[in-house]
Amino acid sequence: MVSPILKSSLNQRLIRQLGQRSNSSSTSALAYKLLRNKQRPPLPTLETPKWSAESAVASILYESPSDVKPPVKQHVLSCLVQNEPGVLSLVSGTLAARGFNIDSLVVSNTEVKDLSRMTICLREKDAVIEQARRQIEGLVPVYAVLDYTNAEIIKRELLLARVSLLGPEYFEDLLEHHGDLTGSQDSNASGSKYHPRNLTVSEILRLKNEYFSAIQKIVDQFGGKVVDISDRNIIVELSAKPSRISSFLTLIRPFGVLEVARSGMMALPRTPLSDSTEDAPAVNADDVVDVSQLPPG
Repeated sequence: MVSPILKSSLNQRLIRQLGQRSNSSSTSALAYKLLRNKQRPPLPTLETPKWSAESAVASILYESPSDVKPPVKQHVLSCLVQNEPGVLSLVSGTLAARGFNIDSLVVSNTEVKDLSRMTICLREKDAVIEQARRQIEGLVPVYAVLDYTNAEIIKRELLLARVSLLGPEYFEDLLEHHGDLTGSQDSNASGSKYHPRNLTVSEILRLKNEYFSAIQKIVDQFGGKVVDISDRNIIVELSAKPSRISSFLTLIRPFGVLEVARSGMMALPRTPLSDSTEDAPAVNADDVVDVSQLPPG
């Protein structure tokens, strides 16, 4: 029985002898293949952790949010009004008289010259909203008021946000400066070693690029774009649902949000697809085929 070490040394000696005695291409290829076909070490394997049912359930319960609150119902009213001065004050005055807190109110022109659309978002009980809808619809310059609360609608809102590129330390120092002007006291952020005053120009430049890259990744994930860049801040544009815009602002708030402008929600109902197979009435076979015309049997 030949040991593996002895066998390996014999193969290497054979390869050297073949390479020294002959210069033919076939022998060189044989020596190359003998050298390449040596046994390779096995690849490392990663063993997946073995979970028990109790451990998996405990992990799911730990990762799940403990306090799940039902979402607050938002009512969306779309008012078709006459395009004339004073209509906005009439509608808003009617809502203010009933004590409504308006989340957003957007007025825009339509494809018709004398017609405008007002999209109002409110949070109140259904019965109270219905009374307000009828009262608004009773105004003279209002053609109709549509309630899109329970309908499938497309929601969109435009956001313009100015985000700092100098980091949260500079933003806190800016808040402290405004606090000194207004009389309120905030924490001193200029003493931090990461403050722009305590960094060199090259370090500030690297931090700006890192902050800009991080903000750009978040903006790309939400489908927005950067519309303005300066040496201190950038302006981000984003068009999405109101809840998505709120989530975006929450994610970029640690960078330092200097200024925000939100247009308010605009909405249009979805157009349902008509399927002829579902709406067609059921057809009986006796109504289509005349039994008297069939052959006997």
